[in-house]
Amino acid sequence: MKAANVNFDLIARPYRTLEHITLGRALERTRLHYLPTAAHSTNVLVLGDGDGRFLAFLLAANPNLRATAIDTSAAMLRLLRQRCEATIPDADKRLRIVQSDALTFAPAESYDLIVTHFFLDCFSQLDLDSLISRLAPSLAPKGLWLLSDFHIPAGRLAVPARIFVRGLYLIFRILTGLRVTQLPDHASPLTRAGLSRIASHSYLGGILTTELWQAPL
Repeated sequence: MKAANVNFDLIARPYRTLEHITLGRALERTRLHYLPTAAHSTNVLVLGDGDGRFLAFLLAANPNLRATAIDTSAAMLRLLRQRCEATIPDADKRLRIVQSDALTFAPAESYDLIVTHFFLDCFSQLDLDSLISRLAPSLAPKGLWLLSDFHIPAGRLAVPARIFVRGLYLIFRILTGLRVTQLPDHASPLTRAGLSRIASHSYLGGILTTELWQAPL
């Protein structure tokens, strides 16, 4: 998560409950949709995974996979570590945890997968452009970027979706200090970085989307 004036520590423990109250298991289904594809990776960078539910599934799916988890929230990272170590016997050897602002994190190695589930919407367009331009070069040739996010679909759900997303931003502003108020465009900076979208799937009439982007050879 972005560090400046934003603190997700207070919502770390109730985060899963709040998620289920608002959208049931839709967010979880969105995160896990491309898990079989992601599990083929061996060196993964995961940003803003919250309490670590996706990362625990990913580590369990491939015993040869190593992961680096980035977040500014110490409470979220603590829950992530506890969840992974409770379910993965060798998690302490395969998981590296870094408390850092994603905008200042400097990758020191190459990854064949970057994961950003419901994370990119925490950034302004300017910051997201900077984040993607910083991280994309660390993807190995043909490496994947897996993301999930909210989306404003066309048609009759457009207005309800806008109202819902604005409500979420307001709640997160009150609870965490997040100042972003609208969804940024992730497709343009990913395309400028040379990645191509190779798969996408939507839930709840297009309000939730998950996508796979691939780096060039």
